[in-house]
Amino acid sequence: MEESLRMEENFEKEKSLKKETTAGMEDSLRMIADSFPLDAQKVRTYSALSFAYIGDSVYDLIIRTMITTRGNTKPNKYHRQVIEYVNAGAQTQMMERIKPYLNDEEKVMFRRGKNAKPASCAKNQSLHDYRIATGFETLIGYLYLTGQMERIMELVAIGLSEEPAAHIEEETCLTKRTL
Repeated sequence: MEESLRMEENFEKEKSLKKETTAGMEDSLRMIADSFPLDAQKVRTYSALSFAYIGDSVYDLIIRTMITTRGNTKPNKYHRQVIEYVNAGAQTQMMERIKPYLNDEEKVMFRRGKNAKPASCAKNQSLHDYRIATGFETLIGYLYLTGQMERIMELVAIGLSEEPAAHIEEETCLTKRTL
């Protein structure tokens, strides 16, 4: 009985710490975005790949923060854990989980990113997963640049509700050379 009570207390402490960490991260990212204000009308003119560029970094920082706050370890171990979440296959799975929760504007941004034509593709990823991941990063970047950090965290929490599964490679995406 006492052990059960102790486990419950530890669970509540961990839950509280996650809320504090999430709030602190949201505030930090919001502070960065607020330091470089953008006109809402101007943001809408950005290309999908511009949104994906910043969205990739924002999502990576969220995942790195999540992994780091689980406990102190070696950087190589952190990296191995992070890449389970920050790769095209895992982002495709996450997108499939959050799709039903997207509003119309978010769906449009996702499609813009998915249909964008990047100059290159990631190695060892299927073209399908790469495009879905680009759409996901576009959505995250758009939400970030429009000051919607709380929404990003809500969608990431939904997407992380299940652990990423090992992804089976399909056709690989070859890098295009532009002359």
